[in-house]
Amino acid sequence: MLRISLLSFHRYSISSHFLNRSPKSLARPPMAVSVSAYTTSSSKLLFRQLFEKESSTYTYLLADVSHPDKPALLIDPVDKTVERDLSLVKDLGLKLVYAMNTHVHADHVTGTGLLKSKVAGVKSVISRASKSKADHLIEAGDKIYFGDLFLEVRATPGHTLGCVTYVTGDGPNQPQPRMAFTGDAVLIRGCGRTDFQGGSSDQLYESVHSQIFTLPKDTLIYPAHDYKGFTVSTVGEEMLYNPRLTKDKETFEDIMKNLKLSYPKMIDVAVPANMVCGLQDLSKSSVESVST
Repeated sequence: MLRISLLSFHRYSISSHFLNRSPKSLARPPMAVSVSAYTTSSSKLLFRQLFEKESSTYTYLLADVSHPDKPALLIDPVDKTVERDLSLVKDLGLKLVYAMNTHVHADHVTGTGLLKSKVAGVKSVISRASKSKADHLIEAGDKIYFGDLFLEVRATPGHTLGCVTYVTGDGPNQPQPRMAFTGDAVLIRGCGRTDFQGGSSDQLYESVHSQIFTLPKDTLIYPAHDYKGFTVSTVGEEMLYNPRLTKDKETFEDIMKNLKLSYPKMIDVAVPANMVCGLQDLSKSSVESVST
């Protein structure tokens, strides 16, 4: 199993071996002093849920505060709230190492590119199946380490071809209950649309039931969006009350086929930008520097 050493974090570099293969795990530095957790029982995890109101997007900040460097990551950052997010990272004394996306978003421009331009050493992460550009192109089964904590990658296509769900680790010293960052695969009492970007209602149904609904029922679900003021759900709740995903597959496909949703107003700007980590406003050389 390949790992990036702590020294790589300090030098902001990746071994040449890493560049030639997809990693099954990313960086695992040692531990230090314990600090109170937020939301879960782990004394190592610092967690914050942040909101961007125009696109109703949630961004998630996670950090291992038991490690001297307090390595941190952001899931689904938005370009419009990058300054807010970086201010919080600074206030909390964290070291941002990863800017990650659950998929290529169509309703906002990711903040990944801006974060990379403002903070030395930040690495972008997205699924290989998304066919987007990033420093780390991850696949199902990969583990993304930040300090002694890690996120497990689960492939959950259907909303788009490249959707993944990031799940906190299963094991000693990992947060309990587990947390699943589901992107648009599972929303609270809903799910993402399946009518563009290679979407498939059949595939989404299978993804959710095999990769998310098989998690422990107390697993906390944190989606990429919410439009009704909800902030968190659980696997057990969604298995009981999700008005779409509790149906049989045929009924689900019929529901999705007849949603009659309007064309996303940001899609023509957001998708091309997000295919290059949101680097649409930077120089061509900056865009080309993102490894494929």
